[in-house]
Amino acid sequence: MRAFGLIGYPLGHSFSKKYFTDKFEREGITGNVYELYPLGQIGQLQDLLVSNPDLAGLNVTIPYKEQVIAYLDSMSPVVEEIGACNSIRIEDGHLIGHNTDVIGFSRALLPQLKPHHNRALILGTGGSSKAVAYSLKELNIPFLQVSRTPGNGMIAYEEIDQSMLEAHTLLINTTPVGMYPDVMKAPAIPYEFIGADHYLFDLVYNPEQTRFLQEGALRGAAVENGSDMLVIQAEASWEIWNR
Repeated sequence: MRAFGLIGYPLGHSFSKKYFTDKFEREGITGNVYELYPLGQIGQLQDLLVSNPDLAGLNVTIPYKEQVIAYLDSMSPVVEEIGACNSIRIEDGHLIGHNTDVIGFSRALLPQLKPHHNRALILGTGGSSKAVAYSLKELNIPFLQVSRTPGNGMIAYEEIDQSMLEAHTLLINTTPVGMYPDVMKAPAIPYEFIGADHYLFDLVYNPEQTRFLQEGALRGAAVENGSDMLVIQAEASWEIWNR
C-alpha cells in the first residue's frame, strides 16, 4: 500500500482528499490511499513520517509551504529559487521538494489572459505568492506585491488608489481572505475603480466565487477562482510521485 496526503493547518477546507480518492476510484488505481494530516506545528512532520512508513508523497498547504523547506533533503530548482514547496516526493526516506503552484497558476491563468493584462498586483506575501511571482516573471508581466506590513519593495494596501488600479489590470489574491467560512471578507482594495479591463484571479476555491471575485464580476471584470489551478497542481504532484 502506498500512502499520500496533505499537511497543513487547519485542513477543513481541503480539496485534495476527495480529489485523489475519486481519481483512484475513477481510474481503477488500487493500492493507494490519500489522507489529511493536520499538523499543529511543522515540527510534527518527523513523527508523521516515522508513524507512516508507507508515505510516498505529500502535498503541503498553508501555513507550511516555506517552513517545510528546512526538512527537505533536496529540492527542485524552482523551490530553491522561490523558497516555497507544496509537493514532496518521498524516496528511500529522502524528502524531495517540488512546487506545482507555478504550473498550476500559469495554466489556469492563461485562458482569460488578454494582452492588456500586462501589469499585476499580487495581494499577499505567503508561499503561494512566491509561486505566482515566479509565474508572472516567466510570462514577462511586471508586478507589485501588496502586504499588510510593507517593506522590501512591497507596497501597502492603503497605497492602492484609482491610478494604480488603472495601471495594474491583473489582480491576484494569494491570501486566504474570503475563504469559507469567512465568506463576507475580501482584500481591502478600492473596488469602485475596477472595470471591464480588469482580470481578478483568486487562489481561493471555496466558495466558488469569493467576495473579491463578486466585486470584480459586478463591474464587468474577468474572474477566475482557484479550482482549475488545484486540479492542475494535483495532477502535476501525481506525476512527480510516480516518476
